[in-house]
Amino acid sequence: MSVEKVPVEGWNEPSAKERLDLLKRTKTIAMVGVSAKKSRPSNFVATYLLSSSADFEVFFVNPVEEEILGEPCYKSLSELPTVPDMVDVFRKPEDLPEVAKEAVDIGSSSLWIQLGLWSVAAAEIALAGGLELVMDRCIKIEHARFHGGLHLAGFDTGVIDSRRMKT
Repeated sequence: MSVEKVPVEGWNEPSAKERLDLLKRTKTIAMVGVSAKKSRPSNFVATYLLSSSADFEVFFVNPVEEEILGEPCYKSLSELPTVPDMVDVFRKPEDLPEVAKEAVDIGSSSLWIQLGLWSVAAAEIALAGGLELVMDRCIKIEHARFHGGLHLAGFDTGVIDSRRMKT
């Protein structure tokens, strides 16, 4: 999916090293817009972030679900029991500025806007609020890239294999 990356004044996309450093500093992540549907990318990312591969404390923000993947859902960022280091967003582009404002208001330190999403307005709000910002990147892909779980062929899920089965 290609997104038009309109420049954001005063901000440059973080380098690979900067993204790695951000992930190393992050201990808690609030996923806004995570879906209970297993076929949705947000659910796949949530499953990964809850795994031992990622080692994050993860909170789900979804006002229409009570629970996803055995974890409670919160109606908004302000209802979380702790301030997350990072807010990871899976919402429509028009919702991004409001999520950025909420992330600033609760005192989060970073905003990660998922692959295929870009919002100058959300970026401006996040930057004015002192948040580190990543846009149009998947946190699962980035984490896996830095920790050996992503290879030239894509995800190393172990589910699909081109090798012939031994009989």
